[in-house]
Amino acid sequence: MARISKSEFFVVLVASVVLVAGASLTAQQNTKRLVLKDGSYQTVTKWEIKGDRLRYLSAERNVWEELPATMVDWPATEKYNQESEEMRAAVAKRIRDDEAGKEDKDPEPPPTVAPGLRLPDGGGVFLLDTYQNQPQLVEVAQNGGQLNHHTGRNILRAAINPLALSSKQTIELEGERAKVQSHVTQPTIYVSVESAGESENVVPGVPPRQRPDWPAGRYGIVRLDKKNGMRVVGNLNVSISGKVSEKQNWIKTTSSAAGDWARITPAETLTAGEYAVVELLDKGQINLFVWDFGVDPSAPANPNAWTPRRSAPSANSDGPVLERRPKF
Repeated sequence: MARISKSEFFVVLVASVVLVAGASLTAQQNTKRLVLKDGSYQTVTKWEIKGDRLRYLSAERNVWEELPATMVDWPATEKYNQESEEMRAAVAKRIRDDEAGKEDKDPEPPPTVAPGLRLPDGGGVFLLDTYQNQPQLVEVAQNGGQLNHHTGRNILRAAINPLALSSKQTIELEGERAKVQSHVTQPTIYVSVESAGESENVVPGVPPRQRPDWPAGRYGIVRLDKKNGMRVVGNLNVSISGKVSEKQNWIKTTSSAAGDWARITPAETLTAGEYAVVELLDKGQINLFVWDFGVDPSAPANPNAWTPRRSAPSANSDGPVLERRPKF
């Protein structure tokens, strides 16, 4: 007699389990009821009558059983099974219709933020600007902030007064001016990006909300300070216990949803200067990678801004499209 290897035995075992599971699932999908005259019922998959005996395959025990055919309330059995079948057919049709509707339904287009200006499909961060009375969408690139520990100064402070040990750290961006400048003093910013989540580019212990009227949301705007050719996103004071307090210049904003986008608008006009959109993370952390921009009504045009096309739309288009401004 040939021996079966362990691998062959495993294949046979898995196949048996699949067959039993498939048979069980089929049985559950095709169950019926035999309603008895005493008001009880048997859940079955099929039955057959032989003389005065009724043989049925129990759906619960998956074995053939018998009982006198005279114990079955046949009108009640027929009525229940017919209504049950109609109900199953109606549910299946509704599911098919829903799936067909999802396939036929066109995806919802991105929000239109100004006449002829619609946000792109791919997400990102965009600033709604107005230049020479023309609305424009300007993409704001993410900029990596550097954490400056000010090591030399902190070592000197510790040597002078070791009992009052604390350190000062700053989050800094290179350069004194952002590439994107808003010509309006109350710009609306649209954000649709994946969350940074748990990342090494965060500052532990920085509370995301410092004001009692801070709006709910994942993003905020901070004013940047210029110093030594850099822009400072925030000042962090770290005590000897490791407790961090932050001194970012948070701007009060209003936040709302625009489709899949977050719409962030300063609650009041911004003075000329440098700013950044900051992502607020879990556990009191902020993302060191920010989206920086400036406010300068006298600035030249932003390169690569999206502008409405002024030509009339074609017959098969749904409105104006966007075109890139040439670089100056």
